Amino acid sequence: MKKNTFVEGTIFASLAFLIIKILGAVYVIPFYAIVGTLGGALYSYAYTVYSLIVNVCTIGIPNAISKIVSEYNTLEMYEAKERTLKIGNKIIFVMSTILFLIMFIFAKQIAFIFIGDLDSSGNSIEDVVLVIRAISFCILIIPYLAIKKGYLQGQKYVTASSNSEVIEQVVRVAIIIIGSYLAINVFKLKTSMGVAVAVFGAFVAGLVAFIYLQIKIKRNKENFNLPKEGVKDKVENKTIFKKIVAFSIPLMIISISTDVYCMTDLSLVIRGLTYLGYNAATAETIASIISTWAMKICLIVNAITLGLSINIIPHMVSNYIKKDYKAINNQFIRSIGIALAVGLPMTVGISILSHELYTVFYGASEYGGIILRLLPFAIFISNTNLVINSVLQSLSKYKVIYLSTISGLAVNAILDIPLMILCSKIGIYTYYGAIFATLIGSSLSVFISLRALKKTMNFEYKGILKIILKQLLPLTSMIITVLTIQYFIKDLFIGGRLISLIPCLICAIVGAIVYGIISYKTGLLHEVFGEEYLNSILRKLKLKKI
Repeated sequence: MKKNTFVEGTIFASLAFLIIKILGAVYVIPFYAIVGTLGGALYSYAYTVYSLIVNVCTIGIPNAISKIVSEYNTLEMYEAKERTLKIGNKIIFVMSTILFLIMFIFAKQIAFIFIGDLDSSGNSIEDVVLVIRAISFCILIIPYLAIKKGYLQGQKYVTASSNSEVIEQVVRVAIIIIGSYLAINVFKLKTSMGVAVAVFGAFVAGLVAFIYLQIKIKRNKENFNLPKEGVKDKVENKTIFKKIVAFSIPLMIISISTDVYCMTDLSLVIRGLTYLGYNAATAETIASIISTWAMKICLIVNAITLGLSINIIPHMVSNYIKKDYKAINNQFIRSIGIALAVGLPMTVGISILSHELYTVFYGASEYGGIILRLLPFAIFISNTNLVINSVLQSLSKYKVIYLSTISGLAVNAILDIPLMILCSKIGIYTYYGAIFATLIGSSLSVFISLRALKKTMNFEYKGILKIILKQLLPLTSMIITVLTIQYFIKDLFIGGRLISLIPCLICAIVGAIVYGIISYKTGLLHEVFGEEYLNSILRKLKLKKI
């Protein structure tokens, strides 16, 4: 194994996440066909509550481990670095055991939060309880996997960590599709049992990925700056423990706040729609499209931002310890630039092809394409906020994280129902109200964070403006090209999923080529990836003469 540079690590992590998100988007095609609409809603409930519980362990502590390991590595305190991993594992043992018991024992109470006393046309409380308990076992392995990734990322070994993500996703998807199919179509079990088997696949996948990382670390011990035998750094366990807690708690609070909001949002959408005249089954369907099915198509958009968020921490921490504030500002500009240059055209493309894409994945839908037209923009803003929060964490700006996130979520929650009612009154799709609320709340969070970084760290954003200006021509050209192609071929490919795939592929390929060439000519790609790294990629692809 070799260490990764900032851009290289971002590319590796982003490519891994891209593969993961593509798999995550594609598997839902057969899975949705197997479990149906209400089965899809069950799946949404299970993963919503699981996300809330598991993020307590996997968002805060692994990132704290990454940050502390990077700090001790920079200071050449290698024994303290290894002790940090051991202490982190002990903390995780206690937390994951307690959280597993809470999720398993109180599954019925959690299920009632989602569906309450909705009429019998939807899922039953017993169905929701079953899938929540099935997925709760993941909490016994996924946090340990996250700790291993944080340990590797803190030492800038991004490739192995990224590979484990891909392995985990491949195994999980295989179990989801094969397991649910066998349960429902071969063994003739209830749909809820098929969904339970599918969500339990996350436990098996996490275990396989954990074993992979264990083997990888064991075989490459010489690369990890292990301490000499008998050497102990002058850092007490209490100090390391306090650092882990201090770094973890802010992100845990933010994660809990975000996931509580997601659960609340899902419940608000269902209750808001039923209040406005939709029946229970339709309300559940729309809510599951927003929270799961359309969201999965948009997951490709956040691959680059997820890659940035896990890779930026060790590099930021190293520069922060060295007090190289100019390098910190430059890395921030580059991070946002990569998110804009790669994520924004994907967002626009998904929005333009919303109906075709939703048909490819799930078949014809009354609501899917409409929701997918707007949802990608809300996700893009949220993902940009994720990158900014990673920077804030690296710089220990926890008060800003609290303020920006809580403010955004509060505004989001406050506006949810009123905007749904407003949309209904003025003739806009009712469920757009919830997406507009997310857009407004996320934008507020981004604004607060950017303003705080400028005030406390003297950040300059001229580089971001420069990137945006350079992006206008390639993005506009891509939009015009895709809309033109879509206009001329839209009547030629009307039908089922496979037929709808053809215009998607044509528009995506041609749009990407137009955007890529013009971005290269205008210097946008050089600006965000760097001259040297971009040219090395082009040489490998034999495209230097473009």
